[in-house]
Amino acid sequence: LSQRLASLAATAQEETWQSRQQLQAQRQEMARLQEELSRARQDGERWASALQRAQREALEREATRGAEQARQQELIRDMKGRLLELLREKDALWQKTEGIDTPMPSPVPRDPGLCARCHKDFRLLSRRYNCSRLCQGKVCHTCSVDMGKHGRCCLICYQQRHPQAT
Repeated sequence: LSQRLASLAATAQEETWQSRQQLQAQRQEMARLQEELSRARQDGERWASALQRAQREALEREATRGAEQARQQELIRDMKGRLLELLREKDALWQKTEGIDTPMPSPVPRDPGLCARCHKDFRLLSRRYNCSRLCQGKVCHTCSVDMGKHGRCCLICYQQRHPQAT
């Protein structure tokens, strides 16, 4: 019996030692898990703080963008108003100048070797054209307009014949 009791005591001691070892291992595991939990909470707080900061910055950017858009819309409205003013002013000036006579063609120069408008010499590279309209003057290529099969005419005669082209 004493041997049996000693054996039971040894077994109990062995089980107690193993239980303590398991308890110690579980405590260490629990300490490690608590440390990980603490780090995860800190990371979560940092991420939450970063998220709040990003949301705040996004709201500020949105407010700035809204203000800029409002300024641009106001500028567009002002520009449209100014455009209307300029168009009205242009129309008023057009009505004032509508009655002004267009200049008459100048008389043909006495020297047939010069352009009637710019007085450039006719040479090998500078062709001479007879104005096919009112003045019948001799003009260079620059001072004339092609009238198709009607030939060329000087700019002043063309403007008198086609006032909308000015």
